[in-house]
Amino acid sequence: MSSEILVNITPQETRVALMEQGVVQELHIERNNNYGIVGNIYSGRVSRVLPGMQSAFIDIGLDRAAFLHVADIWRLKQDGDTNKPIETLLHDGESILVQVIKDSIGTKGARLSTQISIAGRMLVYLPQESHIGISQRIESEANRDLLRERLQHLLPSDERGGYIIRTMAEAANEQDLRTDIAYLHKLWRNIRERSSITTPTLLYQDLSLSHRVLRDFVDDDTVRILVDSREAFQKMISFSQDYMVNMLARINLYGGERPLFDLYGVEDEIERALARRVNLKSGGYLIIDQTEALTTVDVNTGGFVGIKSFDDTIFKTNLEAAQVVARQLRLRNLGGIIIVDFIDMENEEHKDAVLAELKKALTKDRTRMTVSGFTALGLVEMTRKRTRESLSHVLCETCPTCQGRSEVRTAQTICYEILRELLRESRQFDAREFRILASQQVIDLFLDEESQSLAQLGDFIAKPISLQVEAAYTQEQYDVVLM
Repeated sequence: MSSEILVNITPQETRVALMEQGVVQELHIERNNNYGIVGNIYSGRVSRVLPGMQSAFIDIGLDRAAFLHVADIWRLKQDGDTNKPIETLLHDGESILVQVIKDSIGTKGARLSTQISIAGRMLVYLPQESHIGISQRIESEANRDLLRERLQHLLPSDERGGYIIRTMAEAANEQDLRTDIAYLHKLWRNIRERSSITTPTLLYQDLSLSHRVLRDFVDDDTVRILVDSREAFQKMISFSQDYMVNMLARINLYGGERPLFDLYGVEDEIERALARRVNLKSGGYLIIDQTEALTTVDVNTGGFVGIKSFDDTIFKTNLEAAQVVARQLRLRNLGGIIIVDFIDMENEEHKDAVLAELKKALTKDRTRMTVSGFTALGLVEMTRKRTRESLSHVLCETCPTCQGRSEVRTAQTICYEILRELLRESRQFDAREFRILASQQVIDLFLDEESQSLAQLGDFIAKPISLQVEAAYTQEQYDVVLM
């Protein structure tokens, strides 16, 4: 299926949209003041070993210490002894070469590994390994064997590192592979030369988002890459001339008056991707809720009444939802544990068909996923590898009014809280008058429906009570002032 890639660049951020048949499939955002660090390699220092968690905090020169679990220490995998405790492997103050495998998310620091991998266009170099692996997306055994033989033939006789052959290598010629090998070897030599530095230091930084587009996102189905920055366009052309000449003709500079993302409807798609509700063409809808522990997707028929039968209506809604769920996971970059609550189906064939449709739609996802199928409660459990912040976490912050609860207490609830507070204050202090400072909604309620309650309390405490609107107050904010 033909695809386009849109690259929008401003002095503050780079945004990339992957389009298929005019529909946004993926969004990637990188801000200049908050670069993602996945793939970066550091010379770190062990700041604290935690035997109780079998982990260690590593200082890599950032504001927050990074996290290394014993399972991510390559030395254990090499020795084959995975039961060694971390306190026998690391000690405080020790220098260590590490790579970031997961960005810091929320309050958690970045996650590290001591197993180094450096990505190229065709290959991933594993300097500590010795085997040659093949991308799981290359399914033909004949092609897998052929690619392995081709690579082994091109490697120098003294090669000690291992490789993973990426999907793009299927269409590569020998010169492409040689160029990639030389590029990866050069990067690794530079890293090794600087790795003797004992202070926490960045040794290798992964490519910028605009260059990662060319390395990771472009494939044979990509017909055009539109860039709206002349400077970025020239850099991408230069990068392509060095590493992927066959992509040169597909990189185009966009010079239209209308903003690129407006022209293709990407801005509207971003707005929709931040909403809880996703409407289906049939009239049904999804409700997507992202929490600290997991993400839930609830499927509803909504206004879709079907034609044949109730079972058929449910089946068609679930089939459509399966495709939309897969796209929304990519679009919103949702990771971790994901639970999909499809509409209950009694027919086992319908369940199998919906699950098959979901798995088929998920094959487009470049992020590793596992699907466990339907549980006894009729839920579909899956996991999606989380390496970067989700779209909502990049673009949004916790609501200062509700503190992330997604709801606020009603004006009536606040009125009753204020009445209780007035009673407490009147028993503690002998004030001449009490003044209520609150939002417009709360004051309006005291002047209308709750006016009798306020008057009764005033008579009970035998003190005058006045009201004052504070425009800056949220519905939950109030103060009781003693006059």
